[in-house]
Amino acid sequence: MKRRVKILYFVCLILLFTGIIDLTAQGFSISGRRLMDGNGNEFIIRGVSHAHTWYANNTSAIGDIKSVGANAIRLVLSNGVRWTQTSSSELSNLINLCKSNRVIAIPEVHDTTGYGEESAACTLAQAVNYWRNVQSALTGQERYVIINIGNEPYGNNNSSSWINDTKSAIQSMRSAGFSHTLIVDAPNWGQDWTFTMRDNAQSIFDADPDRNTILSIHMYGVFDTAAEVQSYVSNVTGKGLPLMIGEFGHNHSDGNPDEDAIMSNAQSYGIGYMAWSWCGNSSDVSYLDMVNNWNVNSLTSWGDRVVNGANGLKQTSRECSVFGSSTSAPTNPPANPTPVPTTPGGNIGDVNGDGSINIVDALLIAQYYVDLYPSNFNVNNADTNCDGSVNIIDALLVAQYYVDLITRFC
Repeated sequence: MKRRVKILYFVCLILLFTGIIDLTAQGFSISGRRLMDGNGNEFIIRGVSHAHTWYANNTSAIGDIKSVGANAIRLVLSNGVRWTQTSSSELSNLINLCKSNRVIAIPEVHDTTGYGEESAACTLAQAVNYWRNVQSALTGQERYVIINIGNEPYGNNNSSSWINDTKSAIQSMRSAGFSHTLIVDAPNWGQDWTFTMRDNAQSIFDADPDRNTILSIHMYGVFDTAAEVQSYVSNVTGKGLPLMIGEFGHNHSDGNPDEDAIMSNAQSYGIGYMAWSWCGNSSDVSYLDMVNNWNVNSLTSWGDRVVNGANGLKQTSRECSVFGSSTSAPTNPPANPTPVPTTPGGNIGDVNGDGSINIVDALLIAQYYVDLYPSNFNVNNADTNCDGSVNIIDALLVAQYYVDLITRFC
């Protein structure tokens, strides 16, 4: 029986290496409070929101937003409760456009905005049902898509109910089979002035069995001083939890946000931000348009601030490494010296240092080969054929050793 299990592992490894199973399909994940991409590199979101659901024909905005330096685009979608529903095929097209333009797609259901205070808003549970309905467009896109479950899902009424509703939404997404990184917006129209999200941040994060959820704060008039911005950011990040600024502006009807402090704190604390928004805002908040009349060559003063200003896109944005970018290096890559052949019969093959050579060592070598950077990895012990490099052949040799097809390495 034991030998049959070994052979089964060996067959799985062969399938892995021949491409039937793909280690590189790994999506985004959370490490501590950092967002890691599918290659195991830190990814700090520097993006812009695009109001797709109201301007469905303006898909050229995706390429335009990329051209000014964004590495992510937050896509405003509708589940059909308040606006025309974004179909599964439409969502697939948006994702493909983002991928072809080498930006990460962050779709969100906007119909949840201000629930409890806005009578037309839908619940987070209804947003989850929408994601289930369009799941076919999202499955397999975990390396390129992060799901923002619902925009500003509670107004100022009964905002404490946001806690359980948010936990339930996260768990329902996982029960439905979504393995993507999730984003949850704060209550109080996203600004959390009651500190409901801040003070329950740990329990919200812990509600996700995958521990793969980012907390999102929106910063407008509530955050009109540098002290308020810094206090909120430092409070959540100080708990070791992932936080991002999911929306912010330079002006708003509820006050004058401190955009300089918002952007500088995002940079100092290494958290993502998404500026609101590219174009198409209603006349009462048209000052939040980043370009005039959808023209990428006509930045507004707000657009120029986000794109070219201190801590702006041009200065701080780095393309996600899943697109093969050389500008987004691992934050803490492992040491990668030229492997030195180990004396035959020594520790060669035991790459995790646990005193045995088994299928785990083979899988770790495979992960190293596709740049997933496993921990506890001894690169010197991984060169099992002593050819001066670590590659798929070394992993196969360990697998063969494990099933007793060979008895020694080089």
